[in-house]
Amino acid sequence: MSPGGNPYTEHAPVSHARAMEEAAARERKRPREGDAAPSAAAAAAGKSQYVYLPIADALKAPGARVYLFAAVSEIGATVRSRGTDFTLTLRIADQSRPAGISVTFFADNTALLPCVKSSGDVISLHNVVITMHGEFFVTFNKKFSSFALFEGKVSTECSPYQTSMKYHGTRYDNELLTQMRMWLAYNPPGLKDLELQLRSLKSDTTFDLVCKVLHVHEKKGEWIFYVWDGTDAPAAEFQAISDAEAVESSPLYLEEAPLPREVLCTMPCVGTVLRIFANRYLKEVFHLQKNIYWARFCNITCKQEFGIWKGILLTSSRVRLLSHEDGSVVDRLKMYDSRITDKVHRQPIASLPEASNIADVEYETIGYTTLMESLTHEQVTHKFKTLVRVVAAYPCRASELRLLMTGSYCLRLTLEDPTARIHAYVHKDDGAKFFGGFLSAEALIKKMNKLLGIPEEDEEGAPLTRNPPWIWCCLKSYCLDKNDPWGSRRYRIFATEIRD
Repeated sequence: MSPGGNPYTEHAPVSHARAMEEAAARERKRPREGDAAPSAAAAAAGKSQYVYLPIADALKAPGARVYLFAAVSEIGATVRSRGTDFTLTLRIADQSRPAGISVTFFADNTALLPCVKSSGDVISLHNVVITMHGEFFVTFNKKFSSFALFEGKVSTECSPYQTSMKYHGTRYDNELLTQMRMWLAYNPPGLKDLELQLRSLKSDTTFDLVCKVLHVHEKKGEWIFYVWDGTDAPAAEFQAISDAEAVESSPLYLEEAPLPREVLCTMPCVGTVLRIFANRYLKEVFHLQKNIYWARFCNITCKQEFGIWKGILLTSSRVRLLSHEDGSVVDRLKMYDSRITDKVHRQPIASLPEASNIADVEYETIGYTTLMESLTHEQVTHKFKTLVRVVAAYPCRASELRLLMTGSYCLRLTLEDPTARIHAYVHKDDGAKFFGGFLSAEALIKKMNKLLGIPEEDEEGAPLTRNPPWIWCCLKSYCLDKNDPWGSRRYRIFATEIRD
């Protein structure tokens, strides 16, 4: 059958109109509670009479029990109903209704509900009821409905990986499954052309993001989701303003909502953790707070504030829970596993093929450490070598930098890599070492501009943006208050020299 063919009309021996008549007739003849159950022979004979309907045709018979064969496009969260049951909502789609329709399942315990491995898997539904309540949806009745789940990816395997107790397959199942898989190959669930990874974020556009939710934080009615997919968000360019104050002030990642150390230590040490902000409560929050779920954030947008990426949920945005076996999740975990086993690819992707050579470090043989690895290190005080950008400096005026050379000032640099942003200090005793000697004001400003990525003026005038280079530097942590070692921890740059 061609990818555009209809799997229902080509294989069901009954026309749509006649199928609807038969569905209604079955409903009229259905035994009521207390009637004798049909014999095994009658059940076997009736097995070949099952007729799967396209979703669009099934919607023409509200109240009737129907048979559907469709793809799962969205996976909801399992919750307890108002009674004693557990309930789960899936969204299913087929060629007749690509936008899909919701199916609500009820069961006495969660083990009896569908456990969909991946969006795009195929579900067979028997004796489900088309219901109208504001909009059409499908109801699965635990007394007489049944289901089977099949993998959606192209395969020779046609056996279901989960069935309910009352489910009996039909003679059309294998053929319909093959054709549904062909349709899915050309029409995968979700808007794949709008699906981005953190490494390809774009400002002021809407897209889907598949990611793991690491932490959920609520602050004054605003929800913040900390999400990660194992890749690095693009390094930002900054506005090249001549005003020194603009270069001196650059906030840290966690200033808006500081995380407790026990939460911080659960964050991955490689890859960007993006914060997504929502100004409304989402029903999925209860599940996402468990920090074990992957999710698809649909139709969200992003922007940069002070060079920090920030995700935003729109009124049209939705969140879909994903299984760990979902194809998108498996792909991202494979990419991450491949990345962390390669010493070079653990480094910031934006720094490749090699970092800038404007800085020399004394400890060349020491391995690479991300800023998040240091922030979550088990010891307060330690030394390490890292690869960062200098996104801000204080002070950065020539007169004050000259005082640094005399031991009267400390220099505070704001360093960032894809995992975190921190302040690190060049202590007054290290100023001359860091800048490569006692320099003139002009030479100091030239080196500082190199660090901050401020290009020299050309014939066209002052540049509009600056792009700080990636540099190697050595850092050591220390604490100011032994009674509060983690709260008073600071970072100091040492054994690092800026080249001419």
